[in-house]
Amino acid sequence: MSYPQAQLPPQKKSGMLDVPLHFNFTTDVIGRWAEQRPEALGLWWTDDTGREEQFSFHQLAALSGKAANFFQASGIGRGDRVLLVLHRVPQWWIAMLGLIRLGAVPVPGTPLLTTRDLKYRVDAAKIGAVITDTEGAAKLTDFTGVRIGVGTATPEWTDFDAGVAAAAAAYADEPTRSDAPGILFFTSATTGHPKMVLHTQASYGIAHRLTGEYWLDLTPDDIHWNISDVGWAKAAWSSLYAPWQMGACIFVTDSRGKFDPVRALRTLQTYPITTWCAPPTALRLIVREDLTQYQFPHLRHAVTAGEPLNPEVLALWKNATGLTLHEAYGQTETVMLIGNFRCTGDAVRPGSMGRANPAFEISLLDEQLNELPAGQEGEVAVRVAPIRPLGLFQEYWLHPEVTADRFRGGWYLTGDRATRDADGYFWFVGRKDDVIKSSGYRIGPFEVESALLEHAAVLDVAVVGKPDALRGQIVKAFVVLRNGTAPDAGLKQELQDHCKQAVAPYKYPREIEFVSELPKTTSGKTRHVELRQRA
Repeated sequence: MSYPQAQLPPQKKSGMLDVPLHFNFTTDVIGRWAEQRPEALGLWWTDDTGREEQFSFHQLAALSGKAANFFQASGIGRGDRVLLVLHRVPQWWIAMLGLIRLGAVPVPGTPLLTTRDLKYRVDAAKIGAVITDTEGAAKLTDFTGVRIGVGTATPEWTDFDAGVAAAAAAYADEPTRSDAPGILFFTSATTGHPKMVLHTQASYGIAHRLTGEYWLDLTPDDIHWNISDVGWAKAAWSSLYAPWQMGACIFVTDSRGKFDPVRALRTLQTYPITTWCAPPTALRLIVREDLTQYQFPHLRHAVTAGEPLNPEVLALWKNATGLTLHEAYGQTETVMLIGNFRCTGDAVRPGSMGRANPAFEISLLDEQLNELPAGQEGEVAVRVAPIRPLGLFQEYWLHPEVTADRFRGGWYLTGDRATRDADGYFWFVGRKDDVIKSSGYRIGPFEVESALLEHAAVLDVAVVGKPDALRGQIVKAFVVLRNGTAPDAGLKQELQDHCKQAVAPYKYPREIEFVSELPKTTSGKTRHVELRQRA
């Protein structure tokens, strides 16, 4: 099997990346590894029943060609948007590679999406084809485009496995411009309706090399496990583009239902996983287990992202395993912007997002877009003029007014607020809309949430501002307690006193409401906007 010569950027070039005129992640990256390391393991899949499948880079390249031929024969063409809603099954990776190779635009979605959610996405993105399983097909009975099913047994849905198996492996590749549409994500919508984030072939396909090199610290000898759902952008970061840019093997567990911290720990102990990525929501549950009962002989590096990591979680994990959790910051709209980089040898400062990615100029801005000095709080912004760096999304598709609002004055405005210390470490404060203004003070909810999570009775927590006639806003906390803990007035007072000791007294929650669970987005982030409405 022959592939075009890979046009990849050098391993390091002062943090910057070269952008060729033409680039296709499947042909230029997977094809490259298929030629150079054909028998090397590229994908290792397992499920809860003990089944396993392994795919070499040669097999992945061949399957990508078969999938591209099958999709093309089914009526999918270049630029067509294809909704992909599957669990963590091998077909997701094969479909992604085939769609990218064809030049179609994957639109990933989580199986947690409802019928209403899916209809919104189909209509908003002008979806021409859907790839899903029996569960997803039952929610899409009115869809009339190209329908491809994984494990479905109905005449209305063409069988994915049979179609790929019958297709030819040799695919007639055509050059794909690096600025062509590459992938379309719907944001996780902590506020309002989800927006459509359009990335080009290069902005993810090439730029996630920075994610894989600086933050994930991957090499071709690594086996990398990211526990995220494949329906949101973090999976594209750590379960597709970044690991394969670096030639690492992607490890996958198809676990259905609620996250099980014990199963995750047993997986780390059983398999030769060398690098691991888990969101703070999962880590908070994991560190509550007895970690002394587990050994991770192969694990050398652990990272986290998705929302800020509480310092207490980092300390509990390191005390039990000896490994430091390396946090990073980015968005659906970007690759990794800020991080704690193991490869540079910089010390991890608990609670910090880390330092700026060398490929980006990142500053904190005030409301007038003036750069702020160290020690002052501002909006995280990425300089995009005179040169726009690779790794930012192209636009909010079909929403030029929203795009224009984010790209102003030569900056991309993230909507997140932070501070920066004298050594260049960034410290997350909160979303622009989440910052609480009480009696003239600005209070970041994350700091109060971190303090509450240090208390042994607290399992999860979210802090919002509640309107108050005297103070403007007061701090209100929604608290999920650990099993066996009684929610009473005495515990409320205890939590308030704890906060007064852990953070500045004016930041303590004047109201605490005990709840059974917090509202989350499909990507696991707390919906502060919903809690503000409840407050």
